Amino acid sequence: MVGSARSSTVAGDSPAQNTPALPSLPKDEEFNDDSKVPFLTVRTFLMTILVSMGGICFGYDTGQISGFLQMDNFRYQFADDRENLELSDIRTGLLVALLSIGTLVGALIAGPLANNRRLGRKYSICLWCIVFCIGNVFQIASQYPYWWIMLMGRIIAGFSIGGLSVMVPAYQGESAPTHVRGAIVCCYQLFITIGILLAYLINFGTVNMSGPAQWRVPIGISFGWALILGGGILFFPETPRHEFRHGNVESATKSIAAFYGVSQRHRVVKKQLEEMQEKLEAELEGGEPKFTEVFTGPRMAYRTLLGMTIQCLQQMTGANFFFYYGTTIFQSVGIENAFITQIILGAINTLTTFPGLYMVEKFGRRKCLTIGAGWMFMCYMVFASLGYFALEGPSGTNDTTIGYVMIVFACLFIAAFASTWGPMAWAVTSEIFPSRYRSQCIALCAASNWMFNFFIGFATPFITSDIGFAYGYLFAACNLIAVAVVFFFLPETSGKSLEEIDTIFLMRVKPWKSSKWHLEEGETLASNDRRASEAYAARRASRASRGGRRPSSSAQVPPTRQVMEKDYPNGGVGSTHVN
Repeated sequence: MVGSARSSTVAGDSPAQNTPALPSLPKDEEFNDDSKVPFLTVRTFLMTILVSMGGICFGYDTGQISGFLQMDNFRYQFADDRENLELSDIRTGLLVALLSIGTLVGALIAGPLANNRRLGRKYSICLWCIVFCIGNVFQIASQYPYWWIMLMGRIIAGFSIGGLSVMVPAYQGESAPTHVRGAIVCCYQLFITIGILLAYLINFGTVNMSGPAQWRVPIGISFGWALILGGGILFFPETPRHEFRHGNVESATKSIAAFYGVSQRHRVVKKQLEEMQEKLEAELEGGEPKFTEVFTGPRMAYRTLLGMTIQCLQQMTGANFFFYYGTTIFQSVGIENAFITQIILGAINTLTTFPGLYMVEKFGRRKCLTIGAGWMFMCYMVFASLGYFALEGPSGTNDTTIGYVMIVFACLFIAAFASTWGPMAWAVTSEIFPSRYRSQCIALCAASNWMFNFFIGFATPFITSDIGFAYGYLFAACNLIAVAVVFFFLPETSGKSLEEIDTIFLMRVKPWKSSKWHLEEGETLASNDRRASEAYAARRASRASRGGRRPSSSAQVPPTRQVMEKDYPNGGVGSTHVN
């Protein structure tokens, strides 16, 4: 069911410089199915489970390194001081945090790579799974005195985890039905938590083994996650939006219908195709995308910086402070078997992620992220204050009762993180960008996440050595900043198609009014984007006349290149309604 293709020309270019052809849609009368849309199909459920396996790769590595640092053989193989089995702060920081440098690089590479027509989102996931296995081979092969081979293996595995952190939300966000998109993308974080818990359990089971099997067995098991994901994704289609952008209308139609659980003649399929066509037409008028347009494109600087800030704040909430150094922290508060404590924290982290899958659609992204950050602020204030002022008694020994209270607040913190910022930060950054720039922008957001992940992993040993639990006040302050960022800058994206979200940004709908925004009957996304373009051109002409200059021809360029920040100070335009 493929329509003919037509081409459109970039404004101001010669006819010879035509942009790629815009796919045409089947005739309206072919879409005559008004049957009920299922809430969730088997295909969509299986896609969610399989693709989210990328989260297990991430979470499993995060959880296992925390336990490795407490294993005798790991310390014997890689410690600076082999007699006392002690790792210096710098070596600990490198072993924990250099994976994040690899993930940062992998995230930046993944975006442009996934835009390749043949590779796309689907085969990019396969590629990163292969890289993950190569990194594991290096880690398993490492031993004394070649500790740097372990370091290389973690960096290579980091390339993969960074790439998957871009591709998994992108694939899910572009494939999932609108009404469950948030919950599906949040499953990526759910599987991260499952990966962390599995690592804790496996570490607990291998810690009493003799020799390097203590840590090599957990690493070897991680091959399974990559093989399941890399092989399983071959049985699923490419995302409909990637297919449509490259002219494969029939494939995009089949994919949409399959994920929604309806026939290819259903009106919901028509609506999705029309919205993709409207946005693609506007994008093609802007010519071939350049990487710089992630900042210079229509409202793109705002969106890119917002997405990067959201991902930065997800790390600076302080969750990985517990996950990377949990065993060390709880030994310092007098809890003898810190592995058991880690398992408890991991179980809470996993179980409390499930409510987040419901809340993200029921209450929306903004409310959950705001309340979650406020709750985490309170938990860290208590945790840091008790640890800094009350944990150590006059005799120099730790007060076990205070230690248990700190663990309670650590659990309350993790419950808040797992149900809000953990999953929803990934959901938001998979939604707020137009298809033209989506993979590049998610790559930058993921890179921001990994950069601050590296900061926490590398700097924590040094900072805690100097100021101890007062370090928690830094995370408390970041959670307070997160409340302000969400309230003042992040529009509500729940219940809206990716194309509608793009229009919300172009029209400068106020974030605190965005939950009530909708298109009035008779309006289209294209008509509103056109109004935005005309308003921008009028503003440019007015400014030019006041300055005694002729308006430049760029004032007439279509909306994808020229809708800027101050077109709509009242938060709406035309007949699009904002309550």
